[in-house]
Amino acid sequence: MTYRNPPTTPRKSATFDDYTLSEIRRAAATGIYDIRGAGAKRKLPHFDDLLVLGASISRYPLEGYRERCDTSVVLGSRHAKKPIELKIPITIAGMSFGSLSGPAKEALGRGATLSGTSTTTGDGGMTEEERGHSKTLVYQYLPSRYGMNPRDLRRADAIEIVIGQGAKPGGGGMLLGQKISDRVAEMRTLPKGIDQRSASRHPDWTGPDDLEIKILELREITDWEKPIYVKVGGARPYYDTALAVKSGADVVVIDGMQGGTAATQEVFIENVGQPTLACIRPAVQALQDLGMHRKVQLIVSGGIRNGADVAKALALGVDAVSIGTAALVALGDNDPRWEAEYNELGTTAGAYDDWHEGRDPAGITTQDPELMKRVDPIAAGRRLANYLKVMTLEAQTIARACGKNSLHNLEPEDLVALTIEAAAMAGVPLAGTNWIPGKNGF
Repeated sequence: MTYRNPPTTPRKSATFDDYTLSEIRRAAATGIYDIRGAGAKRKLPHFDDLLVLGASISRYPLEGYRERCDTSVVLGSRHAKKPIELKIPITIAGMSFGSLSGPAKEALGRGATLSGTSTTTGDGGMTEEERGHSKTLVYQYLPSRYGMNPRDLRRADAIEIVIGQGAKPGGGGMLLGQKISDRVAEMRTLPKGIDQRSASRHPDWTGPDDLEIKILELREITDWEKPIYVKVGGARPYYDTALAVKSGADVVVIDGMQGGTAATQEVFIENVGQPTLACIRPAVQALQDLGMHRKVQLIVSGGIRNGADVAKALALGVDAVSIGTAALVALGDNDPRWEAEYNELGTTAGAYDDWHEGRDPAGITTQDPELMKRVDPIAAGRRLANYLKVMTLEAQTIARACGKNSLHNLEPEDLVALTIEAAAMAGVPLAGTNWIPGKNGF
């Protein structure tokens, strides 16, 4: 009788997984690095790694629908004559006309206005439909200066100086030629159909001293009326926050690496920056060390999806959050009803991220006139407003369960972490213990 050894089951490498192998083959065949939109797709510590401690004997909860839980927030009260007053602490992040279609930008303005919050322009300037349908509009001032003019600075309700972005801190933007339509080209003073790359740093200043001068310049242009935000990508949040405050910012915006982008190198998106969760505690600590917590408002963005994320972020000390990718999904991005067309593009609903190609079946990240017709800005704006309403109600539900009559009364004491990494990043105890990793040298 012959004995045969049982066959060994083939085992694939965890290091060289299927995606890595396919990317090596693609790079070898083309000699071109991969460009895509959206944010980091790798698994990162996030708000799901935190849990909220509801009230019990030691805490007194609020009655769900009878006792009020305030959601309002004021942004820019440090220096601005006209700070922004919002009904909810969830804002719409900057996304440019060019990367998004005109109807999509209008829908963002409509949805934000219905919800009592703000939306933001993005690279390339302000469109009339966006300004016309946005009660509160933040104007981004970027290194490229595309579309920038003093008139629009004055027409805005706040100004956001963009130094970095979560998906690409230290890098500039891209808008490929297929999305440079006649209108986009005119607004950006660029030739039609030619790839555009935005600068990675501002051309007229090199550090915090120059940033202070720039902030004063913008205040003079706008008669000190508009709040001045400073937005940075999640890299060195403690020092960036401190320098922004010392330069005179009214609001600091920190964008973690889960934050989306219209287009950049995938190697950048997946390997540069820090997770949103890791950015909050150092930024809050910087504000506290300067005695400016709650005097200078802190907004975080990058992977905010639901009311639980909002509540946890506010509990860690931020004043508001900002959403981008989630807002696009609410408008109709990556909708399964376009599955057949996503398949033709070699992808599937939920995974489509080739926003730079301008072939978005949903009509959101494109300048194709026929595809843009698929976006009804009124209906899409209502969907966004519904989504923001649900997020707010979810956050209120959690706050009431903790006995808080305002979302801004949530605090780190209301949180525990499920992993050592999340506990260390957020500065809250590991669940079931009173241990905060890294605190007091442990």
